[in-house]
Amino acid sequence: MKTALKIAFASTDMETVNQHFGSAKCFAVYAVDKDHAQLLEAAQFGELSQDGNEDKLSVKLELLNGCAAVYCQAVGGSAINQLIARNIQPIKVHEGSKIKDLIIDLQNEIKAGPSSWLAKALNQHKQPDPDRFAHMAEEGWDE
Repeated sequence: MKTALKIAFASTDMETVNQHFGSAKCFAVYAVDKDHAQLLEAAQFGELSQDGNEDKLSVKLELLNGCAAVYCQAVGGSAINQLIARNIQPIKVHEGSKIKDLIIDLQNEIKAGPSSWLAKALNQHKQPDPDRFAHMAEEGWDE
């Protein structure tokens, strides 16, 4: 799964998205490509309230480093800004959305033509074309 994206889901049962980002007790982190999905990590945190305390976000943001997206029930404005700054797309879903269904939807989107955030995430994980300079030379230069 060389080109897989890391995707996190705020979940206490590792089956459904059932947590608010800021007070999430657990995240299931998957590697997802167009054909496969693999659980990489199940991270757990202590009891956290939805109190606007920004300190609790730093641990979560560190865990999500390298993730392309995080699925959750809700997310506050400050957390959204911090996630976007780290190139992590927050995605709100309805309570009880099944992780396996969300992964299938994501895989179908990759196959069909990704949305703007997904296209950006996929491009960040692409390796440069080793023949790109040869292609440019073939096109010629006009100055």
